[in-house]
Amino acid sequence: MTTLRLTVNERAVEIDAAPNTLLVHVLRENLRLTGTHVGCDTAQCGACTVLLDGRSVKSCSLLALQAQGARITTVEGLAQGERLHPLQEAFSACHGLQCGYCTPGMLMSAAGLLARNPAPSDDEIVHALEGNLCRCTGYVNIVAAVKQAAQSIASGSQHQGASA
Repeated sequence: MTTLRLTVNERAVEIDAAPNTLLVHVLRENLRLTGTHVGCDTAQCGACTVLLDGRSVKSCSLLALQAQGARITTVEGLAQGERLHPLQEAFSACHGLQCGYCTPGMLMSAAGLLARNPAPSDDEIVHALEGNLCRCTGYVNIVAAVKQAAQSIASGSQHQGASA
């Protein structure tokens, strides 16, 4: 076992982890942050996406020890208390979710995109979400939600949420 030191959703944590433990399992099992989903367990679906030092990564394909010292944001870290992040508001308003299984990964990939590019084109949004699979919405509403969130953030009408 190795002591893993991380900052998760702005909170410093220390966890003992085996060298072969995946980050997704540390988040879900040790920290009880179950918003990060395990979908395919092969880095194909994107349901496990989190931000690692502001960059979206698939936590099912990353050993927890590879994140040593990193700042991680999970879907639970997007909202500020009861106040939803503009992406969460937009996904709801634009019907960018249905069953919800892919939603945490979609939100985190979109948060990573908006942190790098606050005014993405439709093509840039589609490209940023390529590693996330949704079997319900057809993606049109998801792209619309990301655009609406970008506009909301740009207008300053809502907070920017997690520092991605």
